[in-house]
Amino acid sequence: MKRILAILTGVLLLASFTTLSASIADIVDALKGNDATQVSKYFDSAVDFKLPGKDEVKNVSKNQATLILKNFYSEQSIKGFDLSSKREMGGTGYLTGKLKGGSRSYNITLMLKTSGSTASIVTVRIN
Repeated sequence: MKRILAILTGVLLLASFTTLSASIADIVDALKGNDATQVSKYFDSAVDFKLPGKDEVKNVSKNQATLILKNFYSEQSIKGFDLSSKREMGGTGYLTGKLKGGSRSYNITLMLKTSGSTASIVTVRIN
């Protein structure tokens, strides 16, 4: 009986990491697609945002966060994304990379959390 419980626990843990990995891959694809609307589909209901030269804003609604990201993409002429690293730890994921703008590149870090079977973006830091 203990062996069966141990096996079931292992399978459930593996399944949760697989789901998070798939969601992270979808978010990376959205970033590479240079479409802020596509990226915003993965926003949690409240998002913390930090943009270059601006104060951090906390608990921005999903709609506001979408507008902030769209404006940033438009103003900076974002044309590409290169993934630097991705990590997963206990239901939390991190993505780091570079957004390629018209005249310069920006470092971006996303913190993700699992909500059921998917990952959602809870923090966006661009500098």
